Amino acid sequence: MDSITYKPRIADVMLERLMRSAGAVLIEGPKWCGKSTTAMQISKSKVMMALPEVLRESRRMAETDMSTLLSGETPRLFDEWQAIPDLWDSIRYEVDMRQKRGQFILTGSAVPYKEDDETEKRINHSGAGRYAWLRMRPMSLWESGESSGEVSLQALFDEQQHIAGQNRWQLRDIAFLLCRGGWPAALNDAPEDALQTAANYVDAIAESDVSRFDGTLRNPDRCRSLLRSLSRHQASQASYNVIAADIAANETNTLSDKTIASYINALRCIFVVEDMKAWNTNLRSKTAIRTTDTRYFVDPSIATASLGLSPDDLMHDLNTFGLLFETMAVRDLRVYADALGASVGHYRDKDGLECDAVMHFRNGRYGLIEIKLGGTTAIEEAQVSLNKLVQKINTDKVGKPVFRMVLTAVGAYAYNLKDGTLVVPIGCLKP
Repeated sequence: MDSITYKPRIADVMLERLMRSAGAVLIEGPKWCGKSTTAMQISKSKVMMALPEVLRESRRMAETDMSTLLSGETPRLFDEWQAIPDLWDSIRYEVDMRQKRGQFILTGSAVPYKEDDETEKRINHSGAGRYAWLRMRPMSLWESGESSGEVSLQALFDEQQHIAGQNRWQLRDIAFLLCRGGWPAALNDAPEDALQTAANYVDAIAESDVSRFDGTLRNPDRCRSLLRSLSRHQASQASYNVIAADIAANETNTLSDKTIASYINALRCIFVVEDMKAWNTNLRSKTAIRTTDTRYFVDPSIATASLGLSPDDLMHDLNTFGLLFETMAVRDLRVYADALGASVGHYRDKDGLECDAVMHFRNGRYGLIEIKLGGTTAIEEAQVSLNKLVQKINTDKVGKPVFRMVLTAVGAYAYNLKDGTLVVPIGCLKP
């Protein structure tokens, strides 16, 4: 692969903006994604509670003199704040007293756990008017310097009509980037060492993180079996029953629906799993929209590491490659959407019509995106599918999509099809 030039993290810019609008900012996301580094770049004092001795002292101080723990040059950083839950309300009160913006930064690799089927629980405290939230994920290809950024999503939403770009990556390159993932620590490593980072991350999940965050002991072997099953069901809407049957057929363990729900909720609370919700829209027909979440890891390398797949393995199994590339594309689209103040959902209906990603702005404007490895046939099929969906949407009520895009793994160029559909290699895309 060619040499690359790293760009500033999108979260760096977002954090500075949020600090101007709130007294405290909480940065959430999986371990190793760069939360602490982003926070430390603008903090003036810090309490790093990932260090055992700092955590012990901080807990004692919180019990006896919380005001002293909160004192220090601002912005003051509390790294892995969830180790002392009382910090939340104390900081909220302190922000009220000071009446100043940008006082505190909190980072967290876990949220309080809730045994509630498919529900993701946020922090069980109010933060309205005092806190702002920032979700961080592993790095997108734009941030790691592996996208040229010649096609801008912002420009598309500003109704840019014509696109152009050249893609430098071949399918084998994308296979490596997928298996390596967007972990900042892996970017400067030799290829074999970079691939090991994702394997180390999966080991950490199974052996400690899935249990340590809430003190509930969970079996590492069962966790690995579930991770492998979720890896086989990336970009799907597999139910607990389907996952349980898959584990029974492919693993030495068997897991009940209740156990699967518990483990998936735990993985969600440590930001390993980030499923995608359905996009609700007005349709011309009475077609029933399927509202089940689509299953994704926060980074595709979790799936390849869980299954023990290498870039060469993906090259020999293009079906699996395609599903995991969708996870990679969704990761990047989510990062870009956050930068633009948008969200990403999916569309599925009872007739089998689908759209892999819908980028939707708060003002109602939206773009439709189909995700494919590439190739003329796949692009044409995606083009037809996008046009069918547009015919179903009641554009009198929600307007026409700002763009229709086929996002590909490979292809020499980014270009417009005759009907206006965009074909964009992922190595050309930016916010």
